[in-house]
Amino acid sequence: MSCYGFFRVAAAVPSVVVSDCEFNFREIVKLVERAHDLDVQFVLFPELSLTSYSCGDLFFQRTLISGAERSVVDLLSATKDFPVCFIVGVPVEHNAKLYNCAVVCFGGRILGIVPKTFLPNYSEFYEKRWFQAYNLNNVTDKIEYAGNDTLFGTNILFDFCDAKFAVEICEDVWSVIPPSSCHAIAGASLIFNLSASNELISKRQYVKSLIAQQSARCQAGYVYASAGFGESTTDVVYTGNAYIYENGKLLAESERFKLERQLIAADIDVELLASERCKNTTFFCEPLGEVKRRYEVVDVNLKPSVSQGKLMRKICPTPFIPATDNYDESCCEIFSIQVAGLAKRLIHTGVKSLILGVSGGLDSTLALLVCVKTADKLGLPRRMICGVTMPGFGTSKRTHANAILLMKSLNIEMKEINISAACEQHFRDIEHDPNIHDVTYENTQARERTQILMDLANQMNGLVVGTGDMSELALGWTTYNGDQMSMYGVNAGIPKTLVRHLVKWVAENQIDEIAKRTLYDILDTPVSPELLPTDAHGKTTQFTEDLVGQYRLHDFFLFYVLRYGFTPGKIYFLANSAFGNEYSGDEILKWLEVFYRRFFGQQFKRSCMPDGAKVGSVNLSPRGDWRMPSDAAANLWLKEIEQLKSNEQPKKHKNHTRKKLNES
Repeated sequence: MSCYGFFRVAAAVPSVVVSDCEFNFREIVKLVERAHDLDVQFVLFPELSLTSYSCGDLFFQRTLISGAERSVVDLLSATKDFPVCFIVGVPVEHNAKLYNCAVVCFGGRILGIVPKTFLPNYSEFYEKRWFQAYNLNNVTDKIEYAGNDTLFGTNILFDFCDAKFAVEICEDVWSVIPPSSCHAIAGASLIFNLSASNELISKRQYVKSLIAQQSARCQAGYVYASAGFGESTTDVVYTGNAYIYENGKLLAESERFKLERQLIAADIDVELLASERCKNTTFFCEPLGEVKRRYEVVDVNLKPSVSQGKLMRKICPTPFIPATDNYDESCCEIFSIQVAGLAKRLIHTGVKSLILGVSGGLDSTLALLVCVKTADKLGLPRRMICGVTMPGFGTSKRTHANAILLMKSLNIEMKEINISAACEQHFRDIEHDPNIHDVTYENTQARERTQILMDLANQMNGLVVGTGDMSELALGWTTYNGDQMSMYGVNAGIPKTLVRHLVKWVAENQIDEIAKRTLYDILDTPVSPELLPTDAHGKTTQFTEDLVGQYRLHDFFLFYVLRYGFTPGKIYFLANSAFGNEYSGDEILKWLEVFYRRFFGQQFKRSCMPDGAKVGSVNLSPRGDWRMPSDAAANLWLKEIEQLKSNEQPKKHKNHTRKKLNES
């Protein structure tokens, strides 16, 4: 799994007996064993976990300091055969000074020792009484400790499979410029923080927000482990808070107030983090010269686990859909962005009306709802919106009826212009046989509709509102100089899967009961351009997803291609993890190939797309987020898909896809 950039990390909260190094040593070994069973590659323990944090003036006792060093020797011996890199907290004496340190261990040896930089000495904390603060400007030393010659200092990067990690300790992240900020600029993708932060009311949420922000600011994975049960003594209580973040997103957290040892694990996508950093030109901008320091790099010769087949994290199959916990707020925000964009264009141009084609499908429905909300927001009459239904050869009775019902319920001006006669005249003009239902037959209808809308806009001093969505732009599922063109595209930043959710959200929150019933029927209508003749019962015979594939898959591909630039192999791996048995591996590869072929081949349509509001982090505007040559070749991407196909054997059952992937 590491070949796709995933690294499995863990935060451990052991049971602790204050000042009993032998008991604490045994607890640490048990958790390293558990981490090994879970195929964890890196495991973090709390601050001073070998002695306990609450030793107080016992840190002045030679017996405790010597006992801690002997326990490190025993720990290295007991774990030397485990392919797990772990970080444990130990008091370390160096040059007659005592430091609060993180000891990085792997394969029976110490890879480096990182001392704490910022020592809290307020309220219940008295660390400066026992420990020396380490100066960030110090040159990394080489010391002998626990029978190992090792590096000692804060400026150490540990390099594993082209991914680097670094360490800071507790209070370090609370400082104005945490050491982890410098570590990240120096190349660390993962930050490990050993902590012994005690519990106070509301403190947990503050700590989580602090770590989330630092993870996001550093565009890094951040692993945090704090002292738990057994550490509590005298006036302070420790509850075992442990968190794993990835670029500000919480992947895993521990159970609070648990009396037993615990270990949380998650897979961090280092390749995703690298992609974020590459695109963010601010990340490596260093206006403060003092943040750049010389780092020592230590190789961690840890082989990737071969048994990691199933991700220890959920890959969402609908990455564009807002999360459940803030769904309503996010939908409201997205809809409001669309409205604000159209309102600005309406005010700027000074036009007196909005014109759009209303087909009874999802996209035109959302566009109409945005127009209505914009008019309401500006205090304009809804009759300034002109909805035009333009039935043709493929218009079904259902969509036509829904278009009429929706426009009536929203109280906008309505026009109906049948395009059949105009298209038949055009076929005669260009000598096209109307019985040949080819691309000419279909595109004639789309262009006729666009011409009507444009001419009505001229006639009514209006603005043509485009209805096409971002998924259609990505696939080129739009007629050039037909529905591809408008004067402002309100759905240009909305992928198809999100269009459906927004229409449903409006139905549930923004509309009256009469319109709501129509919206629900529109939501149940299969997606179709309705350009081929209907059957004898007036029902559509053309379904988009039968022709280009499921939009759930294409939106998934679109997100990871544009947002992170992942390879076809990684996207295929993620899709298998996200969709489970919903699609077979062969199906995913089939539609992934379709996506790349269409995405590359249809860029010319996006190069001249109309203005439209950017809504999310993925956008296809040639003036903003996506600047792609129209003549770029997809050969490299298609070749990789062919290689993936050759590695896949014919499957009778869908779940064989994952089995084969695991074996590889």
